[in-house]
Amino acid sequence: MNEAFAKELINLAEKDLSVREKLNSEGKLANGYHPEMELVHRQNAERLRTIIKEIGYPTISKVGDKASDAAWLVIQHSIGEPEFMKSCYKMMIENKNDINPLNIAYLYDRIRVFQSQPQKYGTQLTAEGIPYPVEDKNHLNEERLKVNLPSFSQEEIKKIPGIETINELDNKDADYTMWRIKTGWITAP
Repeated sequence: MNEAFAKELINLAEKDLSVREKLNSEGKLANGYHPEMELVHRQNAERLRTIIKEIGYPTISKVGDKASDAAWLVIQHSIGEPEFMKSCYKMMIENKNDINPLNIAYLYDRIRVFQSQPQKYGTQLTAEGIPYPVEDKNHLNEERLKVNLPSFSQEEIKKIPGIETINELDNKDADYTMWRIKTGWITAP
């Protein structure tokens, strides 16, 4: 196991979370992507790119559970870099037997939601705090169990908006839509 990279990955994730906590406590995370948070995410992604060039994707066997989870957090928060997130997802799939399946599920869903596509596992929430539309409500709990996520009750599943509501949901926030166009998640209509 690569102890030096493991420690560094954990430090990157801790910095992300500490800046997030600080900005949140100051009430600065509610209105769009805060520049300080974006800077941390971009710096962390850049460092992770370098680590990946040296050792490949930071799997559990390479850096340990905690550091592999930390690498995922860096990727999950690299929202301004769609191609980086997608390429990391591919690497995670290639190493799926050496990655926490929960991390793969969260990243898959996040990418899909940013692309205005239904998610598979129900991990990403709308502004109202309910899951964004899913690919298949009838098999949602089966998919969740495969990656060690708890099941939703039937009542919770019924509250999940249908796929046909995606445009309506995404168009509620014009700034979010413009940001996704600017960063390359979606194309302009």
